[in-house]
Amino acid sequence: MSQHRSLRSAAKDKKIRSVHNRFERIKELQEKGKWDDKKSVFGLPKVKVEKIKAKKGKVKSAEEAKEGTEEAKKES
Repeated sequence: MSQHRSLRSAAKDKKIRSVHNRFERIKELQEKGKWDDKKSVFGLPKVKVEKIKAKKGKVKSAEEAKEGTEEAKKES
């Protein structure tokens, strides 16, 4: 029997949200200096959600990897 999709792990279904809730928008506006405590929490301006892309590290060549393992053996 297969597992219902609503019961699956949340980690697999993690996606970037395209909107913030009210608290997150106020926090972001405070960081940018655009929030005043006298303003109403209703009718907040939209806040752009920035997607952060992870940069891939440089891949070591086979020779560099061998040298690194040899050095680790000498140190131990």
